[in-house]
Amino acid sequence: MLNFISIKKIVAIYTAIIFFIAADRWFKVLAIANQGRQIDLIGDILKFNYQANYYIAFSLPLAGQVLEILLVLIISALIFSGLDYWFRHKYSEAILLSLIVLGAISNLFDRLKYGYVIDYLNLKYFTVFNLADALIVFGVIFLIIILNKKNA
Repeated sequence: MLNFISIKKIVAIYTAIIFFIAADRWFKVLAIANQGRQIDLIGDILKFNYQANYYIAFSLPLAGQVLEILLVLIISALIFSGLDYWFRHKYSEAILLSLIVLGAISNLFDRLKYGYVIDYLNLKYFTVFNLADALIVFGVIFLIIILNKKNA
């Protein structure tokens, strides 16, 4: 069973996740409002500018209604997996899946509302992405690490 300290940690983690998703939504609104304008965040390395992304991760060419249906199915499966981890008291895995799901939902919201995902962080020589993308990648990397450690 969860003790009080564990509950406080879980609440703090979920509060942070919600903060980052809210920040992602706010940055997307800011990016839309500043279309055509580029702001240097870290010199020439990292810039803030609006970019419409019609494709999926790393601009892989998959778009349209098929992608939207696929994303809803994947997000639903991740939610059920997260609930399964939660009920089996595997809180780290459940929290990381929540991070992935909430990031994916933020991007899915864009896709359903605008027809594309709003990206705004332009990393030189790499890609343009958003905070939700970063949360998804962070969640996937740490979930893989945790699952590999437990299976080793």
